Amino acid sequence: MEYLLDVHTHTIASGHAYNTIMEMAQAAHDMGLKLLGITEHAPMMPGSCGNIYFHNLHVVPHHLCGIEVMFGAELNILDYDGHVDLDAIAMKRLDLRIASLHSVCINPGTRKENTRAVLGAIHNPLVDIIGHPDDGLFPLDYEAVVEAAKETDTLLELNNNSLNPAGARKHTRENLIRMLELCRSYELPVIINSDAHVFSDIGRRDFAEPLIWEIGFPEDLIVNRSVEVFKEFIGRKYQKNHLK
Repeated sequence: MEYLLDVHTHTIASGHAYNTIMEMAQAAHDMGLKLLGITEHAPMMPGSCGNIYFHNLHVVPHHLCGIEVMFGAELNILDYDGHVDLDAIAMKRLDLRIASLHSVCINPGTRKENTRAVLGAIHNPLVDIIGHPDDGLFPLDYEAVVEAAKETDTLLELNNNSLNPAGARKHTRENLIRMLELCRSYELPVIINSDAHVFSDIGRRDFAEPLIWEIGFPEDLIVNRSVEVFKEFIGRKYQKNHLK
């Protein structure tokens, strides 16, 4: 399968990443991608950019180095009700919104509490993707998460970085297998992202792709195969909530 997009990446604006927008765009072009998503950590992540950064993103060109670039945020889920750290006005200005659990922004809770936090984010009409829902530090009820994601047209992420043996997340392989099996059962598409914090990680899927092959996950449930398929999917949630 040809992989045409990677939409979870970070630049120096996030505070703990190492390249500029232009450097990341050039790396994505060199990898043969058609679409790059730059999703800086939202303000509650220590060292990241403030609210004004996200309000002002409209000034940045959306075609750089020969590819399309979408600008968004990796939102921090802040509590067990699923609240995130940008307001609706700022979120509506973005092209893309990922919501994730990070231990520097929320204390890991019980399985029930963590699941409620993620479900709250899933039911936020402005959240497009749940980032790295695989970390064993935050145990989840994956059937409840997949069922809600299916109901709301929210993408779940297969995060390549999570499977890196050098990474800090725990029990990711078994958690992702459980999640992917449920996604197949519910016919819920997933997205593979690199979570790149440096240009050389753009488009990486060297840990995620073998897992997909191993369990025989269907290619037609992987949105990275088509920019149009990806945009159509994330557009459904917006249309569903704005045509009411």
